[in-house]
Amino acid sequence: MSRTEYHLKHTHMTLFPKHPKGLAVLFFSEMWERFCYYGMRGLLVLYLIHIIAKKEEESYLIYGAYTALIYAAPVIGGRIADKILGYKYAVIFGSILMSIGEFLIVGGGEHLLYLGMGSLIVGNGLFKANVSTIVGKLYKENDNRRDSGFTIFYIGINIGALLATTVVAEVGVKLGYQYGFALAGLGMLAGSLIFGFGNRSFADKITPPNPEKLHRKMVGPLTQLHLVILGLIAAVPAVYLLVRFNDIVMYLLIATAVFVVYTLMSAGIKGGKILLHRMIGFVILLLFNVVFWSCFEQAGTSLTIFASRNVNRMIGGWEMGAPTTQFFNPFYILVFGSIFSVMWIWLDKIKRNPSIPMKFGFAIIQLGLGFLMVRLGALFAKDFMMPLITLVLLYLLHTTGELFISPIGLSMVTKLAPKNMAGTLMGAWFLSWAAANYLAAVLARFTGAGQVGDIIPPASETYAIYLDVFTKTGLVTVGIGLLLLILSKQINKLLHGVK
Repeated sequence: MSRTEYHLKHTHMTLFPKHPKGLAVLFFSEMWERFCYYGMRGLLVLYLIHIIAKKEEESYLIYGAYTALIYAAPVIGGRIADKILGYKYAVIFGSILMSIGEFLIVGGGEHLLYLGMGSLIVGNGLFKANVSTIVGKLYKENDNRRDSGFTIFYIGINIGALLATTVVAEVGVKLGYQYGFALAGLGMLAGSLIFGFGNRSFADKITPPNPEKLHRKMVGPLTQLHLVILGLIAAVPAVYLLVRFNDIVMYLLIATAVFVVYTLMSAGIKGGKILLHRMIGFVILLLFNVVFWSCFEQAGTSLTIFASRNVNRMIGGWEMGAPTTQFFNPFYILVFGSIFSVMWIWLDKIKRNPSIPMKFGFAIIQLGLGFLMVRLGALFAKDFMMPLITLVLLYLLHTTGELFISPIGLSMVTKLAPKNMAGTLMGAWFLSWAAANYLAAVLARFTGAGQVGDIIPPASETYAIYLDVFTKTGLVTVGIGLLLLILSKQINKLLHGVK
């Protein structure tokens, strides 16, 4: 047993004694992957505006294309793992590609930025959906620890996000963006090592579907495994072009969505009435998931720029960096995550646990109320600068909303998915996040004031824009959440007992 395996084993016994072995490995692997992702996410828009000298609105679309492709890639990555590679090879190779992507960006310049983003996207496609799928495979069907396990897993995600939005964000802003990107890459390497050394406890759940075929020579000395890896490397420059010429991403997302919905409905028709109803209910909830995340993901774009322009970030004699304001969300997850984990189990025992559609509805309502905190903050603004408490309250409500939808949604996918479609359904779930991220960038453009480089528009001009757009966003999302609560009983019937 290696030292890494020894420490992971004893960490699991201490932190997760009531959960399956392997949860600690996946917890820390995902934690460092999120450190990588949120480190990149926190700095990207500011890097595009200040260093690459892109227009504000164009920066939002580049960011939107990148984050959309990050979440769309698991649709393909999930199928590759399901049908060819298995989860072990997919996760390890994906993590290596992501590390390489961050280190390419460190080199500086627009071309290396896009190439690094391409490597990050392809790597994330192999890593993200499949790690979440493995978490579901640790639990037997009808195991009431599953929701709790996913919430614990979600805490790991947010420890990584917290470290990224504090350490990486401050290093990037204060010392230089290249140092921030380098830290993110080192974090991803750590995640790769943890998974590589610690996967023995669930090795039987991550094997390739056909190991003999995977390692059989197909072209000269090259096996199917070699060919798939070469194909994935070749995909990096193709994704480079998608990020650079990001207008076509929208059409790609639409085409992918049509394919995924067709796949789900076809499987439902073949599988009988219950499976068909579940797939219909799943697709409906995917649409509401898009609503939630398209507004929530303003954090990396309009809310960060809002913080830099119209929020007083002074705490004593120290000024918090604008991207560091994103730390409130993962901080609150860590505060409330365990409480929610226990709460769902307790509510289930007393038979008061809300249905999945109701949880989604409550999530969207809280999201809308968060945006309305900007209207409250305006009452205490001085010289067009709102107090920091505005973002403290906004992210509090966004986070409690997130805990009603994100870990619950991940758990729902693993419950709804037939065994041979686990990766496909998880990929569809991430596709809804992809659509949301692209839509988030489109929505963020309504707050754009045309900044290029370090020429900042007047605070009075941007203040009025943010107040108007965020108020309207809040009112609309609260209304959508209420609509979902009204429809929740009908949607819940389609799920046929999945809770």
